[in-house]
Amino acid sequence: MEEKLNLTMEWDKVFPKSEKVNHRKVTFHNRYGITLAADLYEPKDADGQLPAIAVCGPFGAVKEQSSGLYAQTMAERGFLTIAFDPSYTGESGGQPRYMASPDIKTEDFMAAVDFLSVQENVDPERIGIIGICGWGGMALNSAALDTRIKAAVASTMYDMTRVNANGYFDSEDSEEARYEKRKALCAQRIADYKNGSYALGGGVVDPLPDDAPFFVKDYYDYYKTKRGYHPRSLNSNNGWNVTGCESFLNMPILQYSHEIRNAVLIIHGEKAHSCYFSKDAYKKLTGDNKELLLIPGAVHTDLYDRTDIIPFDKITGFFNKYLV
Repeated sequence: MEEKLNLTMEWDKVFPKSEKVNHRKVTFHNRYGITLAADLYEPKDADGQLPAIAVCGPFGAVKEQSSGLYAQTMAERGFLTIAFDPSYTGESGGQPRYMASPDIKTEDFMAAVDFLSVQENVDPERIGIIGICGWGGMALNSAALDTRIKAAVASTMYDMTRVNANGYFDSEDSEEARYEKRKALCAQRIADYKNGSYALGGGVVDPLPDDAPFFVKDYYDYYKTKRGYHPRSLNSNNGWNVTGCESFLNMPILQYSHEIRNAVLIIHGEKAHSCYFSKDAYKKLTGDNKELLLIPGAVHTDLYDRTDIIPFDKITGFFNKYLV
């Protein structure tokens, strides 16, 4: 039985509403019993069974931000799409809040495919997914597991298991550094248990230090300003449960990405700080239906919302080719 969610019905996205698509809120559940909230977009006057796409990300973001923009744009181009809030996030269910798990995040994508597969106006043989930023890695992990996913796009991909285990720019890639990180997280668990609540941390630093690295300034520019701020976004506010990403330390999500048989498109900004994540992930892929597209001059968040930079024509052509 799905839990009852408190859904906002008025338009509260960070992007304008399109007059070319119909929009409505929907819910579905995953196999952990968590009810997920989603925005469904479909082309106006659509007829018959459509190819469908599930979209999620970036990590810590909500469907009212980047994923919704991707979903609405792809609906304008003839696809039925959903942008969903992952478990413990946004309008979706799950307790405690602000948690993360590579297993549950992967299950969220697969549950979205479950939902799309049983819609009367969706062709279950033509389903794809788009994962943005931290959800780009989840998209590849899901595509390696779920044979129903015929094509997957990872946009400005970020490998959350790698960054948790190795630190930013692999600066903590040693057994000793990981041990100290695990030790600190375990100490935090005890403190949280004693306090009866979970400490929050991470997210995007505010106020922004003068000496902040460029990639931190880039995130701040998107999540903390009118450009991309949303009150339900963890990155716009307090961030994650401090121990919420603990299990990412031991679970490389791209372990079997070389076994993905269906099509994969990895897109990344040439100047994005995590570009090496996408390049390394692409090197693991096999087959002649895999492609890496680097966008000249683009930084990380350019591929969140810059419709003049996001290669929607390329993404549309990719899905039109492989969702057949």
